[in-house]
Amino acid sequence: MSDTIRNLLTENRRYPAPAGFAAAANVTEEWLEASPVDPVEFWAEQARRLDWAQPWHTDHSWAPTRGDGDETSVPRAEWFAGGRLNVAVNCVDRHVAAGNGSKVAFHFEGEPGDRRSIDYAELQLEVSRAANALTALGIVEGDRVVVYLPVIPETVIITLAIARIGAIHSLVFGGFSAEALRFRVEDTGAKLVVTTDGQYRRGAAVPVKAAVDVAVDGVESVEHVLVVRRTGGEVPWTPGRDVWWHEVVDTASDTHEPEFFDAETPLFIIYTSGTTGKPKGLVHTSGGYLTHASWSHWAVFDAKDSDVYWCTADLAWVTAHSYVLYGPLSNGITSVIYEGTPNTPNRARHFEIIERYGVTTYYTAPTLIRTFMTWFPEGVPDAHDLSSIRLLGSVGEAINPEAWVWFHEKIGGGRAPIVDTWWQSETGAAVIAPLPGISTLKPGSALGALPGLRALVVDGDGDEVPHGSGGLLVIDGTWPGMARTVWGNPGRYRDSYWTRFAAQGYFFSGDGAKYDDDGDIWLLGRVDDVINVSGHRLSTIEIESALVSHPLVGEAGVVGVSDATTGEAIAAFIIASADVPGDLVARLRAHITTEIGAIARPRDVFVVPDLPKTRSGKIMRRLLADIVDGRALGDTTSLQDESVPAQIAAIVAATRNG
Repeated sequence: MSDTIRNLLTENRRYPAPAGFAAAANVTEEWLEASPVDPVEFWAEQARRLDWAQPWHTDHSWAPTRGDGDETSVPRAEWFAGGRLNVAVNCVDRHVAAGNGSKVAFHFEGEPGDRRSIDYAELQLEVSRAANALTALGIVEGDRVVVYLPVIPETVIITLAIARIGAIHSLVFGGFSAEALRFRVEDTGAKLVVTTDGQYRRGAAVPVKAAVDVAVDGVESVEHVLVVRRTGGEVPWTPGRDVWWHEVVDTASDTHEPEFFDAETPLFIIYTSGTTGKPKGLVHTSGGYLTHASWSHWAVFDAKDSDVYWCTADLAWVTAHSYVLYGPLSNGITSVIYEGTPNTPNRARHFEIIERYGVTTYYTAPTLIRTFMTWFPEGVPDAHDLSSIRLLGSVGEAINPEAWVWFHEKIGGGRAPIVDTWWQSETGAAVIAPLPGISTLKPGSALGALPGLRALVVDGDGDEVPHGSGGLLVIDGTWPGMARTVWGNPGRYRDSYWTRFAAQGYFFSGDGAKYDDDGDIWLLGRVDDVINVSGHRLSTIEIESALVSHPLVGEAGVVGVSDATTGEAIAAFIIASADVPGDLVARLRAHITTEIGAIARPRDVFVVPDLPKTRSGKIMRRLLADIVDGRALGDTTSLQDESVPAQIAAIVAATRNG
């Protein structure tokens, strides 16, 4: 039972599904009753929502690992074997063929204020041009293309075009360093890199092309670099290798005859963040992944034909793969994409966008929600009308109960349900989430596994923990959206996810979780983030939630740091939501003692202007611990603001010296 995590907090607030929402929901109790109970049969039924050029002959096959480390024991899954489809056709062409070509696929808003709306018919033409251009550049089925672009329409277009011709895309966050990009280019063996001359970031045009040149220099697999003109200005150029988008894509034919590919054809490689250790290139395939992404978007986000849907994730993160690109497009939904940061040129930019396009579904990260709480403690200014919102969503890490309630009341007007989703790059799409038409919501809990999936909380021996206890989050069995392997390293795939609980056949998520007394699941963060204080294993998420519940705290990050007496001690970094009184630290320690107990009282409390956050919405807690313990920080290129660690380090040093 050494992996048991203490249950610290209890949340008693409940939010049943609003009657009007429930009456029109996609997923109702009746729908669930009529759905197959067998997971394989369930997913086969959902796969039939897609267009298949050739039906599959086998729903599912699975060869589990024996857990003995032998290469022959690498687990192997197949879903819908023998079936053939084209992912891009399912996301674009079939909607045009159904007569919906004039429906807007994307409203694009650039950071400087430029705007463009693209309907499905136009998107089909653009993707066809890009597919023809890729073919002209020598890209064929199975080739890898690295896409290093910001959130602009060309990113969507080229990604769909790569899928259309059966190549494999790997999107890389545009803020990553040349070294991080180079690793991904080399690891995939990419033939083509797609980038921009520059990108807009926090109100400035930032050069990009020179960093790409450094990243691809000497990489033998790279044949071309395709460059989108975004910011203008001079760029370094390698004749014969570098080509302009407007010269090869915009001039290509807008007619393209698609091929169809086996369901297990790789669709994309997405890398784990690599903040600790070498990033893992997770491989997702076509038929199973699209089935999972499409159905879960329809069910969890209650997708309606009239929706204007906005998932705020950067297109390079898996959140956007599933819930900006493949999920919404396969369901024929209108989406919003925004290039810039939430506070450019002002802190209300997101509210302006919601009002401008009449956004109905707003899906974002707890990090941003907590930031909004500090920016707008009284709620959204009256100048902004958010009445179009009917559904909210949360993704990236566990949401604190107080942030959940603020989100519901201030952004959702007290009427919009919140779908708090848990999933990972490894799972492909949502695994644990409410169904908004039938679930009674609990602030801070993603509730339970979706139909066709089974999630459990177990101890270190793989035994399920009792209600009211915490442990390790696992998924029982396989599912269609799961990553099939780690690119070039199947043994690492086996050892990272399947070996530990090979006897039970569980996928190990690496996350901690707890059951409440009802058996609903509460995420407790990465197991690596659990703090062991005098033998008590405590969740950082629960301590952060207790801190955020104090009226003087807008955001909090909690880590375990070295301590000569207790082994580990708790260090808390907080962003104040009001003027900081002189006795703030004493107040917060007393508050934690009342909310949780003396065992969770922080040794250190630092008031900071910001926390180190990735663009995918996670607090990079490792950096906070490294600062306190005096370790080298390592790679920080995935941060929203790379200056934050230095600011925090100065505050820590000043506090100790003061």
